[in-house]
Amino acid sequence: MKDKKLAAMAYAIAAALFYAINVPCSKLLLEYVGPTFMAAFLYLGAGIGVGIMYWFRRSKELPEERLTRKDLPFTVGMVVLDIIAPILLMLGIHMGTSSNASLLGNFEIVATSVIALVIFKEKISGRLWAAIGFITLSSALLSFEGSGSFQFSIGSLFVLGAAVCWGFENNCTRNISQKSTHQIVTIKGFFSGAGSFLTALVTGEKLPEFQYILPALLLGFVAYGLSIFTYIRAQKTLGAAKTSAFYAVAPFIGAFLSFVLLKESLTAGYAVALLIMVIGTAFVIADTLINDHMHTHTHTHRLTHTHDHSTHVHIVVHSHMHHHYISGEKHGHRHSASELERLVQEQER
Repeated sequence: MKDKKLAAMAYAIAAALFYAINVPCSKLLLEYVGPTFMAAFLYLGAGIGVGIMYWFRRSKELPEERLTRKDLPFTVGMVVLDIIAPILLMLGIHMGTSSNASLLGNFEIVATSVIALVIFKEKISGRLWAAIGFITLSSALLSFEGSGSFQFSIGSLFVLGAAVCWGFENNCTRNISQKSTHQIVTIKGFFSGAGSFLTALVTGEKLPEFQYILPALLLGFVAYGLSIFTYIRAQKTLGAAKTSAFYAVAPFIGAFLSFVLLKESLTAGYAVALLIMVIGTAFVIADTLINDHMHTHTHTHRLTHTHDHSTHVHIVVHSHMHHHYISGEKHGHRHSASELERLVQEQER
């Protein structure tokens, strides 16, 4: 179980690393590609890249791994939300700074967790709620631009809208995450990309020059295709809320890349928000590796002894508080056996 959990954590971090290059690289390409077409090419790149991977693996796939009609509602929801969310994100990046969009995107963690709890009844611990609180605070600080300014940024509003859409989408994907990851990402990429492409045509957005389409598709394969692939693999073990919390690593890297590639300044407010998010991430890691809880067990003990050629059988039932602790794969328990020892001594008399 420990190896499985560590592997899931590695998948979640890998998903964050792949996605981190999206914001600064998209910011560069948005100079030549419209935001809706950009969202379309990102998803189409994911669908084409992972679709090729799926083609070579399909013969090894078990029949029960493939999506069925029962999975259709979650699949449709996943696709529709994936059409809306990246368009909102591209608009947010276009109107604001990519570093602000990178960190503000962490509100997706809050949206995913609340939706997972309220709608899908996923259990969320106190430590994870603490992490969500820190991330919410950090996101609120980043929603206002300029030192001492309380004027809400329109770009930030679009990024928050994208985060909420992805919160719903994460939960839809979580409900089909046990199925073929290759098939899910391929469907998500092609259908979401096609939806965004049609939206761009209908709204009259200018089709970019061919020389910028290939870089956008390649970016989509890495930042969307490989990121979504490893994200879904992580969800299988960690669930929707915790996987999205680990995903908080992505904005840290994305903002740093924005500083390196785009020469965007890192303000004092940014530093404070980053520190708060680091604290929140620490709570998430602690919640994943340690799970302490108190519960009550009822034990039934069968005591047998022989005296004067006759055998006496006694069933002793008692309840006691039982402290169970788990740290990685190690676990144990502590309880007092004084009651049991007393009963055994009485029987021996």
